[in-house]
Amino acid sequence: MACALLVGPGVAAAQESEEELAKKLSNPVSSMISVPLQWNYDCCYGPNDGQRLTLNVQPVVPFRLSDDWNLIVRTIMPIVYQGSPAPGVGAQSGVSDITQSFFFAPEAKDGLTWAVGPVFLWPVGTEELGTQKWGAGPTALVLKQDGPASFGLLANHIWSYAGDEDRDDVNQTFLQPFYSYTTKSATTYGLNLESTYNWETKTWSIPLNMTITKVYKFGEQRVSIGAGARVHLEDEPGAPEWGLRAIATFLFPD
Repeated sequence: MACALLVGPGVAAAQESEEELAKKLSNPVSSMISVPLQWNYDCCYGPNDGQRLTLNVQPVVPFRLSDDWNLIVRTIMPIVYQGSPAPGVGAQSGVSDITQSFFFAPEAKDGLTWAVGPVFLWPVGTEELGTQKWGAGPTALVLKQDGPASFGLLANHIWSYAGDEDRDDVNQTFLQPFYSYTTKSATTYGLNLESTYNWETKTWSIPLNMTITKVYKFGEQRVSIGAGARVHLEDEPGAPEWGLRAIATFLFPD
């Protein structure tokens, strides 16, 4: 069956308010094309109290498979600069590995959305910043939207199956519980954990993110702009201590 790009279900883009678009952004598998640019700054990791800058380019593209099912493709491409984290280790910059998820989702009912599918790790990163491993696994999402509130869980697990044999295997679980509240002025207050457990090293990464975003209209272009702070909750040697986040998401409801 042929796929078609998915547009807002029964609602013309011109009729959608900034508040409605902001609520859609709280749904990781919403029926709207968006291109988030997420900038992260993490401080004070390793013996040198190193710093890391990461720009995540994260396009989300939905497709309609049938009257009842959608396919949402979510891609994350990190562009990284990190200072020297330890003596003898120089600064590094470049592209890290791409993570791409394919969510198969039925139409939401009573504000409840769920989706499942595969996730893939593409080893496009530089030797210093990438895993040099091909990976794949399952991913899933459950989301409830009740009035201005949205809350749920996004999860995946990736195993490596090929790549450089001299590099460590990839075997990690990602868990992202999230909550957001959107006001009538299209301002969204968000809270999430982006926790990752590495089964090879038996270590956690648990940044807690607190953000405020708002949808603006520049001519005909809607953009969600926001910022926030992050605190690293993991108790691991050399882990970052805190960070900052800035977000600009370009919305394409048509």
